[in-house]
Formats: sequence, structure tokens, C-alpha cells
Amino acid sequence: MDMSKRCSPRAARNGINLARLRSALRLCACATLPLLLTACHWAVLDPRGPVGQADRTILIDSLAIMLAIGVPTIIATFAFAWWFRASNTRARYRPDWEFSGAIELVVWAIPAMVIILLGGVAWIGSHELDPAKPLSDRVAPLDVQVVSLDWKWLFIYPQEGVASVNQLVVPVGVPLRFALTSASVWNVFFVPQLGSMIYTMNGMRTQMNLQADEIGTLHGLSAHFSGDGFSDMHFRCGSCAPTTSPPGSRHRAESARRSMTPPTWRSRGRARTCPPRRSAR
Repeated sequence: MDMSKRCSPRAARNGINLARLRSALRLCACATLPLLLTACHWAVLDPRGPVGQADRTILIDSLAIMLAIGVPTIIATFAFAWWFRASNTRARYRPDWEFSGAIELVVWAIPAMVIILLGGVAWIGSHELDPAKPLSDRVAPLDVQVVSLDWKWLFIYPQEGVASVNQLVVPVGVPLRFALTSASVWNVFFVPQLGSMIYTMNGMRTQMNLQADEIGTLHGLSAHFSGDGFSDMHFRCGSCAPTTSPPGSRHRAESARRSMTPPTWRSRGRARTCPPRRSAR
């Protein structure tokens, strides 16, 4: 009996210390969770152009509309569970209740309003952000021809007579008019901080208008799986002062002119100039 009495306080202290240790570990785990987000890139939530800003506005508006019904629903779930708990004698039990016009009105009207609002945001935004719609009538756009290859991007500046691979340089404040096609499989051209993505398809040409408003280096990528080298199909998009020329060489541009009939490559010129590779940087 004496031994058990001596051991019980020690066991109690050990149990308390173990509980404190577990609580401290939980707090540390919760405190370190935000550190996992430090490696995330804001991308579409950090726009650098008018199209990207409009896309962010649509995302935020859509989220706010959905939270307007999601948050009250979650709160109501906990409120109902708390109110109709077994120990609450004030809660009325109605086993024969089956219909309420007011509840039916709320249940159907609020989701219908949410759908109408979301549909209106999508409808208006899709027309205002039409990729082929020019961004400005007062400033002449810069034409850029984009060709998706296996597995890299070719950018041609027909007005400047230069071209580059996996590097896109654009002037700040100047509208960009892209003409896009594919020399291989279906792909998707996407610079998250500039705005919308668009498909590139073999034998077809798509159009997109973007603009960069700040100087910096942006990340571009292919947003559609296209084979073994898809994971390396990235490119750098540099926005610079309007006086800076795009990268490339005259020799490459002349070779591109001889071997290309816009906007698609001839097979012979494509095989000679841009053979398939896993990565080209």
C-alpha cells in the first residue's frame, strides 16, 4: 500500500507532463503550418496586367458570393446541433412536423440567387475578357507569334525580325497581340500573372490580347499535359521598358522566315530548327 501511494503522485505528475508535452506539440504544429505556404506563389492573385486584375476580381467576387451561403450554412449546422442537444429542455420536439412554406422559400430562393449571381459574373466576365478583343484602340499592339513545340515554346516577333526559345520579353504598358499555334500536340499557353490561358492547336490559330503593367520577370508554362517533357515546358516572361528589344538573333529570325509559313511550321524546317528535347532553357 505504501509503495502504491508513493507511485501514484509520480504517475500523476508524469501524466500531467505528457499532456503538456502533447499540447505543446500541437501548438508547434499549428504554428509551423503557415510556413508551408511560404513556398507558394500567388500567381493569379498577384496580377501584373489589366487582364490578370480582371481575372482576380472575378475570382474574389465568386468566392464572396459562395461564402455568403457557405458560411451561414456551416454556422447554422453547429447552431442546430447545439440547440437541439439532449440537455436542452427548451427545444421543442415535433415528430409530426412535415412542411413549412417559409423554410421552403429560404431553402430554394437563396441557392437560386447564388446561381444567378455566379452566372451573371461569369457571363459578363467572359464577354469583357474575350481573348481576341483588343485592349486599347489608341496604342498600337505588339505582335507576337507563339508556337508550341516538343517540349518548348518558340516566340517570334515579326515586326522586329527576331525570335527566341523559352524566353518571352514584352514592353511594359504596350498591348500584346498573340497569334498562337502548335507544331505538335495540343497545348495551353499560360502566364498566370498576365491573365487568361488559351489553347494552341496544330493547323489552327488562336488569338489573345494581354498587357504587362509592371517591370519584372514572370513565370510562363504549359497548362495542358503534352507528353514526356511536359514538366519542363516552362518559359520566362520578362516585362521591360518599351525601348528594350526582344531577345533573339537576326540569323534565327531569317531561318524562321525561310522555314515557316505563318502560323504553322513546315515539317522539314521544324525538324531542322527545333528538334524535340526534354528541356530547353
